[in-house]
Amino acid sequence: MASYRERLSVPVSWWIIAAALVVTLFVIVAVPVGYFGGVFVGGLAALVLVLFYLQYGGARVEVDAQQLRAGRAVIDRGYLGTVEALTGDDARHAFGRDCDPKAYLLLRSYVRGAVRVEITDPRDPAPYWVISTRHPEGLAAALTGHSVTRS
Repeated sequence: MASYRERLSVPVSWWIIAAALVVTLFVIVAVPVGYFGGVFVGGLAALVLVLFYLQYGGARVEVDAQQLRAGRAVIDRGYLGTVEALTGDDARHAFGRDCDPKAYLLLRSYVRGAVRVEITDPRDPAPYWVISTRHPEGLAAALTGHSVTRS
């Protein structure tokens, strides 16, 4: 069985925006209140943003011989049905207009690809999972046991 591991880290552009926000907050507070007030507010904002980005971007997608992990959710591979790699509009629609409200979603807006995995466990209320991934073909191949060649 193929294995797969991916961390859905936030992109560098988000870190740059966070840095600009922290500097802006520092200046907004430091001008009227003083340097130490600006450092306090800017430092607090930096701490909150770093913790949020590490938590939000810490979602992992892992496949091994026994199970699939997507974020906090785990399922045995024996309960997986059809697997479909999604890109472009198909991926966008899978998280939006075509989505079953009972489906399990691991959505990261900054990741353009996805994989839809049918769940065959009769006790599981989710009919399928839709998982964000930067490499939909690779994840689908790991789930189906097929190899993928990249050019």
